Amino acid sequence: QTRTVPALTGFHHVGLTVRDVAASEAWYTDVLGFVRAFVEPHGTGPGHAVVMTYPGSNLFLGLDHHPDADRAMFSPLRTGLDHVALQVSKRSDIDAWVTQLDTVGVEHGAVVDNAEPVRHALVNFRDPDAIAIELFWIDGH
Repeated sequence: QTRTVPALTGFHHVGLTVRDVAASEAWYTDVLGFVRAFVEPHGTGPGHAVVMTYPGSNLFLGLDHHPDADRAMFSPLRTGLDHVALQVSKRSDIDAWVTQLDTVGVEHGAVVDNAEPVRHALVNFRDPDAIAIELFWIDGH
């Protein structure tokens, strides 16, 4: 029996709990070119999110401040987020991003080019909280 579910159209935003909202906002601005869209309180509780956007896109990122957060560095070994992958449109964009990361002094892994299961390329690095970020290109998308 096939079950029908309502339609989804994509991800709207990702919310990341960070240790220092101001430092993270500066990093995402300087390194990835995001800009602040607005600040949103966390409902009736303490804390807030600085919501950023990548200009000219529908990509939004929330940098969440929770006053009672444990302040530990990110680990993909805890339940929850493993990494955030951001798509680029051309293979050459991966190389341009490597140049950008080098220019702003962000350590990154080597560029990985794979032909299987489909042709793609990627580069990995971490934000100030050690959240894993991947820039990803896939042929034909």
